[in-house]
Amino acid sequence: MTDASNSRSAPLVFGDLQGCCDPYHRLLGKAAPSPETPLWFAGDLINRGPKSLETLREVIALGPRATVVLGNHDLNLLSVAAGLRKPKKGDTLDDILAAPDVDDLIDWVRHKPVAHYKDGALMVHAGVVPQWDVTMTLELAHELEAALRAPNWKSTLADLYGNEPHRWEDSLTGMDRLRVTYNALTRIRFCTAEGAMEFANNGGPDTAPPGYIPWFDAPNRRTQDATIVFGHWAALGLMIRDDVLCLDSGCVWGNKLSAVLLTKDPAGRVVTQVSCAVNHPGTRRSS
Repeated sequence: MTDASNSRSAPLVFGDLQGCCDPYHRLLGKAAPSPETPLWFAGDLINRGPKSLETLREVIALGPRATVVLGNHDLNLLSVAAGLRKPKKGDTLDDILAAPDVDDLIDWVRHKPVAHYKDGALMVHAGVVPQWDVTMTLELAHELEAALRAPNWKSTLADLYGNEPHRWEDSLTGMDRLRVTYNALTRIRFCTAEGAMEFANNGGPDTAPPGYIPWFDAPNRRTQDATIVFGHWAALGLMIRDDVLCLDSGCVWGNKLSAVLLTKDPAGRVVTQVSCAVNHPGTRRSS
């Protein structure tokens, strides 16, 4: 029997909302967490769905009850707001960018973490490379967070984009170090057994390029002693293992929005889902 106190203190973790505010409301109502239940969000709060601004405001209004890690779409918002990138086809960021308090909203986003660890659970948006243990992951995440919160955050963000270096080396410094961290935590799907990342493929695990495997199946992955919760991989969909949980079940593609009560005991974990409509006619799957 699951310890009741374990269930009460366990967070309810949501997969990628991507501006799908109505399904989020339905999922929250269906899961019916107590007012004391922490709510965790595995990144990509906004973009591609129809209500990015409303979704962002809903999560901000949760205050300290909400723990959010940044995803690639959240960082894309920062880049567009900073004038570093133009919106992509299918982006739904206009309502945020036109908001009267847009500067406050951007400031809130860029002060969110890119990794969160508590009670044996590590939440990131995309994944980790096999060379990192939890301590190293958090150390690198904090470096990236500090850079995004610094006064020169726009120049840092401008230099984050790119696929090289594509693997971790302990000797990495400066922007190369930050870029590998950014790519692993917010973009990775496949890597080699040695941790070399690949970014062109966003299909399911069976579409791995030769020599590549899903990052969580890398042998000797040093985060195997933690439960890793992530989103990002809609083509993978909901995957619940004792040690790894993918919660991006493709709501914005018309599939489902998922949340899990993340008890320490895997037997006590409860998955809740709601169905979603196709939320934006211009939506196309991208990384």
